[in-house]
Amino acid sequence: MRFGLRYASLGRYSHGAAAVELAQAAEAAGFDSIWTVEHVVVPHAYQSRYPYSASGRMGSGLEDFPIPDPLIWLAFIASATRTLKLGTAILILPQRNPVITAKAVATLDAMAGGGRVLLGIGVGWLAEEFAALGVPFEDRGARTEEYVAAMRALWKEERASFRGRFVSFDQVFCRPQPPGHRIPIIVGGDTAAAARRAGRLGDGYFPARDAPAALFDEMRRAAEAAGRDPEAIEITVSAPTEPAAIEALARRGVARVAVPVSAAAGLPAQVKTPDDVLRYGKEMIARFR
Repeated sequence: MRFGLRYASLGRYSHGAAAVELAQAAEAAGFDSIWTVEHVVVPHAYQSRYPYSASGRMGSGLEDFPIPDPLIWLAFIASATRTLKLGTAILILPQRNPVITAKAVATLDAMAGGGRVLLGIGVGWLAEEFAALGVPFEDRGARTEEYVAAMRALWKEERASFRGRFVSFDQVFCRPQPPGHRIPIIVGGDTAAAARRAGRLGDGYFPARDAPAALFDEMRRAAEAAGRDPEAIEITVSAPTEPAAIEALARRGVARVAVPVSAAAGLPAQVKTPDDVLRYGKEMIARFR
């Protein structure tokens, strides 16, 4: 079992010095990865229903909460760490130009030493945010899948070409390319559509909550239908608080649990300070080494 630190870019850790201290503690404690969140903007008095709370809202005071750009935040802490994997949970992919995003992600991975970026993606839920960015909300699922294919072409092909409904380019060089010509793409989301998308095209699947057996089954069926090996799709879930529950997840094929360091999305923080992170490493992560 591997351990990630999630919601790491929020609260006090949205600031540079604190972010570095947290990331270095996570690496020292034995965490394999650290994970950010994303909203470019949060429109005041939005009407879209937030999927992770009964109220349909992100929570009191969260409309104007600092949410740093995930790739810039990860680049900042990458320079102060050596092995910690750099995860987005999630990047709202259909809001972003995929050519620019492919370039930024490959650059981050190359400058961090290679093999460190885990690109978690999702389709988003906040229609008003899409409107503010001038991006259609209704086609975000199809747009996401096409963007993944386009980015993979840029990372893999010597002179990349792609022609789709939303993005097209012909014989372009996009350098640097990531080592191995790939960046792992982890599909996030607690819906059947997200699970199927993970099965069809994901290197991993990261539901935001728990470890839903029905969604795991959905993901595996979609992988098999696409001619892929479902066991090769790495599963990350939210971390339980008890070792026995983590052991049970390992028996179900879960590869990583993500520990909240900030209270977010209706989940309380399990650790709050760098000292807590180091203590968690000694008391919990050490059990699974």
